[in-house]
Amino acid sequence: MERLSWHQYFMAQSHLLALRSTCTRLMVGATIVRDKRIIAGGYNGAISGGTHCSDEGCYVIDDHCVRTIHAEINALLQCAKFGVATEGAEIYVTHFPCLNCCKALIQAGIKTVYYATDYKNHPYAEELFEQAGVNYEQVELEEMILDLNNKEKLSFTAELLSKLDQLGIETSELQKLKEKANKLYTS
Repeated sequence: MERLSWHQYFMAQSHLLALRSTCTRLMVGATIVRDKRIIAGGYNGAISGGTHCSDEGCYVIDDHCVRTIHAEINALLQCAKFGVATEGAEIYVTHFPCLNCCKALIQAGIKTVYYATDYKNHPYAEELFEQAGVNYEQVELEEMILDLNNKEKLSFTAELLSKLDQLGIETSELQKLKEKANKLYTS
């Protein structure tokens, strides 16, 4: 079995954290890492003990949910709460950070931002990262590597499609099934 890369390991952690999100608009997770060790994690949601968007809906002002604390901020606050330094650390985030999170990450001394998905990437956030010498890089999560039975599933699907071909299924129908299988395994 091929070993999971560090990027995929930490990005998978961020996606796992996002599953705890209570935001109904966008689930985001963030993992702060130093020296290949996780030092904090966060997800977007309401304040501790507060009303969640998943319970009462988002509280939207100027197209932003003001009930939600962003994942990056929650991860930084976890470090602050427990006295863990963030200077020189890296962060893995499921989505490109918003402008406010960008500024907070810079001020916290984060040196590199890895994100999986472009999301309303603000040009000024990119400019600020560059001014501050903060590297940012897209690292998409390769979800198939998290499935330990992936090779067997691919093989089984190929075998089924081959048998359907041998049984004389219409070419156009077989092509549709192949495209559907391809989409299923590559998305």
